[in-house]
Amino acid sequence: MKLRSAALASALIVALGTAAAQAPVVNKAITETEVLAAQRAWGDALVAISTAHERQGAVAARRLAGEVIDGAYGYQFGPVLFKPTLTEAPQTFRTTRAGALAYFVGGDPSFPKDTGFALKGWRKVDVNNAAIFIAGDVATSMGNVSITDKDGKVTTVDKTWKFLKDDSGKLRIVVHHSSLPYRAN
Repeated sequence: MKLRSAALASALIVALGTAAAQAPVVNKAITETEVLAAQRAWGDALVAISTAHERQGAVAARRLAGEVIDGAYGYQFGPVLFKPTLTEAPQTFRTTRAGALAYFVGGDPSFPKDTGFALKGWRKVDVNNAAIFIAGDVATSMGNVSITDKDGKVTTVDKTWKFLKDDSGKLRIVVHHSSLPYRAN
């Protein structure tokens, strides 16, 4: 009986080891490389929306901005904590997709002060992180973003992003805070 039990135990160990080796592994840990790529993609998208507006008009820019928001932000998970640079009360925070789209391309009567931040002739975006904090499937970055327009004028903003890795392995922006740097009088 002991021989049979030992053989059964041995077969079970082999079977469990084989099943474990064949089981899919989900690792949602974010890497610094992924954060830098997501930031670069955001900058490239801002420039693409701006140039689409110039070359193809408002409809093309709006369509592209919607695709960018759907691909980069986490509105499908719930409210995104988005505080754009140039917003004011009562519409300072853009926790909905519609609010984000209005900020980027304007044209929404529900957000009458939005003129389209992404439509300002942007040509280049540089990100200079002060630090990146990564904890599993969430990463937070803080630093400066310098955006160059078609005339060579550079606008620098303070920016904080929080990224969440979704089930498909894509980083999604769930916090986006942007403000002009403080200047003492």
